[in-house]
Amino acid sequence: MANMLNQKYEFVSKEHTIDVVDGGTLATRLIPIITEYDHVIIMDCVSVDDAKIGEVYFFDFNKVPDYITWEGSAHEVEMLQTLQMIELMGDLPPTKIVGIVPYVIGENSTFEMTPEVLKGAKLMEKVVIDFVREFDVNIELKKELTVNDVASQTYLLEGF
Repeated sequence: MANMLNQKYEFVSKEHTIDVVDGGTLATRLIPIITEYDHVIIMDCVSVDDAKIGEVYFFDFNKVPDYITWEGSAHEVEMLQTLQMIELMGDLPPTKIVGIVPYVIGENSTFEMTPEVLKGAKLMEKVVIDFVREFDVNIELKKELTVNDVASQTYLLEGF
């Protein structure tokens, strides 16, 4: 999702700098990066009891609903624990979470995204764009893309 946002949009503001970072499975290694910002929005997978694949949840880190967990993600140390560590240090900026319920690979070990996840990814994109616009940021379309267009090439992109 982060790589798609970077390739699809340009974020323009005289007052703010907007960085979209693909943190992958880095979790605790993101601590010095997260603490540098005034506001953060995390996009990740979440587990929700009785939820359907592709459902999207948007919430404030300080008000995580009881039914949300990050169990089962690819992080060695979960993003939830990373944010809790930053909060304990007193360095956590206001943080929003956009979480999607993933398709969990079982017998079908394909790496293709399900139609439900692709639909949810569109909603995640809208939630992130709407959140960024709240800061009077002009968002310009650079290239029409979907998350599926970028997903197969993500491993080629430079990162951390």
